[in-house]
Amino acid sequence: MLKRFIKNPILKPKREHEWESKLVFNPAAVYHNGLIHLLYRAVGEDNISRIGYAVSADGFEFFRVDRPVFTPRGLMESKGCEDPRIVFLEDRFYMTYTSYSPKGVRVSLASSSNFIEWKRHGVIIHDTDNKDAVLLPERVGGRYVMFHRPMTPPRSIWIAYSEDLINWCDSRKIMEPIEGRWDGVGIGSSCPPVKIEKGWLLIYHGIDADGVYRLGVALFDLEDPSSLITRYPDPILKPEEDYELHGEVREVVFATGICEIGEKYYIYYGAADRVICGATIEKAALLKLVDTG
Repeated sequence: MLKRFIKNPILKPKREHEWESKLVFNPAAVYHNGLIHLLYRAVGEDNISRIGYAVSADGFEFFRVDRPVFTPRGLMESKGCEDPRIVFLEDRFYMTYTSYSPKGVRVSLASSSNFIEWKRHGVIIHDTDNKDAVLLPERVGGRYVMFHRPMTPPRSIWIAYSEDLINWCDSRKIMEPIEGRWDGVGIGSSCPPVKIEKGWLLIYHGIDADGVYRLGVALFDLEDPSSLITRYPDPILKPEEDYELHGEVREVVFATGICEIGEKYYIYYGAADRVICGATIEKAALLKLVDTG
């Protein structure tokens, strides 16, 4: 259902840059002041994940900064900073990402006004291995809202709330895998939720028994985002192209960024954990999939 960019992959590893010489994938994306900004996971020969930055005026051709804009710091990031997601929230950009260390994977938070200089807010979910955290781009009922994914099986989407973006509470499960389907083994939030008239639109990823990653779409209640309204039964993107079927990990499409531009959504994703790709869909077509009448 998604229409891939003709020139996919749009970003590939750069051998001349040691820090991104091996893999680039899983880009956060935000549309701001007429530009599309990507923050992407990059891996060099040392197998440490760093975060690079690229910017575009048209969403297809990107200029890349030749140094990482976010690098691991401290024990909790000693094995890398992975899979960023970003939202523009109350006049600042907030990036959730996965801190990887010998202690496991944790959800961490950083903020910036310019994508280059970052303020670290540290680990924000401490007690368990957790990842795939996405913030809603505004408060709901006076509180900040985050979807996240504890690593305990079955890997499901949970919600949590905060007064200050640092301390999170009232965490509970809101969407589970459906056994026997394309998303039957595990699910997780892909892109930050998008506000539409009828609710919060969520692009999510699903994993089947063969380890194949596909993308789906669901809708949560506008005033109570813990309430699932509908979930489209079929995937909206599945691995089909060679760059999605073969790479560091086989058969993976893993979206981490969405931009609403005109009458289209631009969705940015990692393919086979090796390259960065994009796809578009008409807003009306995507909304129709979750229209409950």
